[in-house]
Amino acid sequence: MDSRGCIPVQLPVPNPTPSYWHQPKAAIANYRSADSLPSSADYVIIGSGISGTMIAWNLLEKGVKGKIIMLEAREACGGATGRNGGHTKAASYRTFIDHCAHLSPEEALKIIRLEYANIMATYAFARTHRIECESRLCNTVDIVYDRETFERGKEAIEMIREAVSEEERKEGGVGWYRVWQKEEAMKRFWVSKENENGLVEEKEELQGAFEYVAGSLSAYRFAIGILELCLKKGLQLWTNTAVTKVRPIPGRADREIEGTGFRWEIHASDSIIRTQNVVMATNGYSAYLLPVMQGVIVPMRGLITTQIPGLKAKFPTPLPTTYSFLYKQGYEYMIPRLLPDGSGDQHIVIGGGLGRQKDAGVSEYGTCDDSTMDQEMLNYLKEAARGYFGLENWGETGGGEERIKQEWTGIMGMTRDELPLVGEVPGMKRLWISAGFNGHGMVLCLKSAEFLSHLIVGGFYGEIEWFPESFLVTEGRISAGKS
Repeated sequence: MDSRGCIPVQLPVPNPTPSYWHQPKAAIANYRSADSLPSSADYVIIGSGISGTMIAWNLLEKGVKGKIIMLEAREACGGATGRNGGHTKAASYRTFIDHCAHLSPEEALKIIRLEYANIMATYAFARTHRIECESRLCNTVDIVYDRETFERGKEAIEMIREAVSEEERKEGGVGWYRVWQKEEAMKRFWVSKENENGLVEEKEELQGAFEYVAGSLSAYRFAIGILELCLKKGLQLWTNTAVTKVRPIPGRADREIEGTGFRWEIHASDSIIRTQNVVMATNGYSAYLLPVMQGVIVPMRGLITTQIPGLKAKFPTPLPTTYSFLYKQGYEYMIPRLLPDGSGDQHIVIGGGLGRQKDAGVSEYGTCDDSTMDQEMLNYLKEAARGYFGLENWGETGGGEERIKQEWTGIMGMTRDELPLVGEVPGMKRLWISAGFNGHGMVLCLKSAEFLSHLIVGGFYGEIEWFPESFLVTEGRISAGKS
């Protein structure tokens, strides 16, 4: 990551690989509130993924006065939210030990509670507002193929169990985990005793599994649903409107224009919009508009495929849990998707593969180009599901290529400390950011947006006790991210 962080961040490319989730496209995919952009607004939100839409929703719910507009370089939800794997999975135990050591046990506990609360809030929001997004709260399972990873996982789970309350240890709670040994995991989750992917040179034997709460949904449909609610409440939206520059109004860097409150000007589509508040919900692309984030938030390209199980698959439709497959160098993540067409068929959405590259995925850092994909990684992913489930469980009867439904890419935002950056950018009054989610946005964006909107309307950090202090954007974190 460090060697690639100096590559200049670019705008989203105009011709990304088609996302599986964009079929069919939403009615508001190319929505524009008017033919031309306004000359001013009170709040300008850049980005229409879950972060941007939930920030807009929270501001509208708080009844802020003034005009709120949203600008999106592509179609609505055309970035990472509309291109991810649809997995709301925290896997909190995998970072808990490190967070205890490098932050504090109290902060580590605050992070896992926020991740859990974010998952629950996501499904509650979809349910309350009747957003049709294939929302499915269920258990997940981590299938582990490395002994050290399995033992460290068990250690972390015990630490979490000791740290949380008795109520939180109950099934479905933040501290509830079930550990499965090898033979149990094979039977319960229909996986092979070893990875049967012929492209994996080293033998990888199943060690065991961890089960806990997670879920799946169409993040695209979820964000579109939020956006539609916001439009009804007064949000103004311009899609296919790339922002090319954000800068202080010349001569007014340290103060508002008298009587207006304007501090910033947004350059987009040959227009200039003056505003008091700029909200950057731009994740991996943030450094393009905010050079101080160059090397701090580094874009990384991820690859995802959709596959069709064999005709003689031994597992049910749909699979009752989501999955991750952990090995020494990395992992893959997977959700089953019951097709909404009433056919009773399921697709398997599986992404990852970085750990299988010769350079451990380094070449994917620093790229903003999601119009192409790494062929080596794609070849591996095409064999991944069959390799983990095993030929017998996967039930394949043909030659292989026919099981690949679609493959596509998306750009994530990575940080050195693997924590997001949320808050007002130091030295840039009323320029706000919620970005750098490290491929973990589905369990961080919703609550981060809630917290950021609290700051935007004049609140303070200490008034919301549940938000981790380590997520705040500070001069120290920005400097550390560049070193």
